[in-house]
Amino acid sequence: MRAVEVAEPGGKFEVVEREAPRPGRWQVLVRTEACGVCHSDVMTQAGMASAYPRVPGHEVAGTVEAVGEGVSHWRVGQRVGIGWFGGACFACGPCREGDFISCVEGRVTGLSTDGGYADHVLAPADALAAIPDELSSEEAAPLMCAGVTTFNGLRESGARAGDLVAVIGLGGLGHLGVQFANKMGFEVVAIARGEEKGEFAQQLGAHHYLDSTQVDVAAELSRLGGADTVLSTVTDSAATTDTIGGLAPRGRLVVVGVPQQPLQVSAFDLIPASRLVAGHASGTAKDSEDTLRFAALTGVRPMVETLPLSEAAQGFERMLSGKARFRVVLTR
Repeated sequence: MRAVEVAEPGGKFEVVEREAPRPGRWQVLVRTEACGVCHSDVMTQAGMASAYPRVPGHEVAGTVEAVGEGVSHWRVGQRVGIGWFGGACFACGPCREGDFISCVEGRVTGLSTDGGYADHVLAPADALAAIPDELSSEEAAPLMCAGVTTFNGLRESGARAGDLVAVIGLGGLGHLGVQFANKMGFEVVAIARGEEKGEFAQQLGAHHYLDSTQVDVAAELSRLGGADTVLSTVTDSAATTDTIGGLAPRGRLVVVGVPQQPLQVSAFDLIPASRLVAGHASGTAKDSEDTLRFAALTGVRPMVETLPLSEAAQGFERMLSGKARFRVVLTR
């Protein structure tokens, strides 16, 4: 099979030929049809994988080609996805409590094991999510990370239908977050830079648009009644924390984007109104499956650009440039 690997920390993407793996006990071999390129794939190149060479990619969509001993709930030919969640150990404290995404082993597709920049992926059976027929593989792949991250962050935020929910950013995560927020029945505020993005935000389902270069975002959120939830999808720490003053009492800032700089939070913005700042992990394979089903049901779709697997390096650079609209997806 073909695979795009990083041979060593700091190395470049190289297309190589490998022998296709065979599934062992509780494992499934998936034939890759599409794999999204995520900013977190930088971690593989940066030396954070468990071993090298390593194949990155954790937004995988494909079909089951073979199953190992003990696997009875996945069948050959079934369409499945594999995301950031690379399986659980089932033995640590969080796993024993059913909190599999918090497994202390932290198994991550493309870091702990080889990922989807390849013709085949070998994964534990508990890392798979079923893909509905309504979604193409190119659509399903980004939902395995960008999708579940925003969908799950919103549904676990405590916000209820009719509440005011703001989404910071209209990029790879944010353009999905706005769609999900609208379909979940929230009154949606999109926050981004530039007046020209207002029409696009409205097309995605936002009821309000705030140009952060022109208005005091916290003041505008307060004028709208205060946001019950703010979902931050950006890598700008100041833009993230500038919204805290616009949270309603007991409102929650949910951080799913990863800023380069630490978040600077004033205790005075938190304590009087009992506000919360929380991070949120993407989700388990079941959460990804819920995301796929919800997207298929409601019409939420990622906007993608496709490139062949052989051009993975170019796709990765386009993702890093910020010019992609909005998710780069590698295909066969």
